[in-house]
Amino acid sequence: MVNNFNFYSPTEVIFGKGAQCSTGKYIKKHGGTKVLVIHGSNRVLKNGLMDEIRASMKEEELAYELLGGVVPNPRLSKVYEGIELGKKMQADFILAVGGGSVIDTAKAVAYGLAEKDKDVWTLFEHTRTAEKCLPVASVLTIAAAGSETSMGAVITNEETKEKRAYDDNLARPKFAIMNPALTIELSDYQTQSGCTDIMMHTMERYFTNGGNMEITDSIAEGLLRTVMTNAKILHANPQDYDARAEVMWAGSLAHNNLTGCGNAGGDFATHMLEHEIGGMFDVTHGAGLAAVWPSWAKYVYKNALPRFVRYAVNVMQVDPEGTDEEIALKGIAAMEEFYHSIGMPVNMKELGVTPTDRQIHEMAVRCAKACGGQKGSAKILCQDDMEEIYRLAL
Repeated sequence: MVNNFNFYSPTEVIFGKGAQCSTGKYIKKHGGTKVLVIHGSNRVLKNGLMDEIRASMKEEELAYELLGGVVPNPRLSKVYEGIELGKKMQADFILAVGGGSVIDTAKAVAYGLAEKDKDVWTLFEHTRTAEKCLPVASVLTIAAAGSETSMGAVITNEETKEKRAYDDNLARPKFAIMNPALTIELSDYQTQSGCTDIMMHTMERYFTNGGNMEITDSIAEGLLRTVMTNAKILHANPQDYDARAEVMWAGSLAHNNLTGCGNAGGDFATHMLEHEIGGMFDVTHGAGLAAVWPSWAKYVYKNALPRFVRYAVNVMQVDPEGTDEEIALKGIAAMEEFYHSIGMPVNMKELGVTPTDRQIHEMAVRCAKACGGQKGSAKILCQDDMEEIYRLAL
């Protein structure tokens, strides 16, 4: 049965070589005059990207300040730092230059500046809902999170080790500058972690119970096959611009909810399980997803067997002979082989973390709390289920 849905994707995308040189024009178009520019490492300063962005802002007579130092699994302390800087300069526009961590930080700063009398972390604790948000935009340098066109942001509270998400259309970016050439200098590990994250955003919406839509399934399956093909190309030849373009555009399509239209709601249990691993051990998000997904899949596949069979045949292209259970398990095994083929882990040991029994229990408790007690669509998971999946992933 096809479910009702609302599809809202207002972000303007400027895609292609040299697109970053028009950043200032688009900031001005969307009302910005005093721009807080947030970035991560000094890579964007050393490679000339920031110079191009500054020149474009100067041409449009825009005032700006820079805030660097955003790290993977972006920290709440950096968000607070950005809010304070934004207050001092009276920022009216937030520009992220980077990947998902930078964009998520920018969104959180934008919330904090729009409601200066409220603690932004309470949004991520889900004790209140945002009423306002400053406009946000991005110059994308990593294809992975899809935050450049999504409503979501994920921030880590380094004091409590909690990694929490907040979703609100108020933070949908006004525009996204997407030049695939800006991702060429990434390491293979970063590239493949990004490809894994892109695929998982689609898979979270694909493995559901309660109804799906054929056109949406076909889009999702095509996107997954395309990312897998181009991930392997980039593993062998990281300079391939066309492959990077395919992956970059897939990253946006995977997380603007196009691949969830008409289904019964996403699963997202794998993401929530990984958030606790990332919060506790500070691992790369995409790699963490790869490490926990096989154990999640083996735990839940019987509860969504038709979806796993379809995935095995249409995406992993396994031999459709055998029982449905055999086909589903072949699909999961093929996914593990794919992860290994691009240098991704399939368990926590390969990820480089070995949590103790106490840590596993603590992650399960925190995951259940963050989910409001339960999470999932392929199979609804409670705390005991989450703990078992963590143990299977050792």
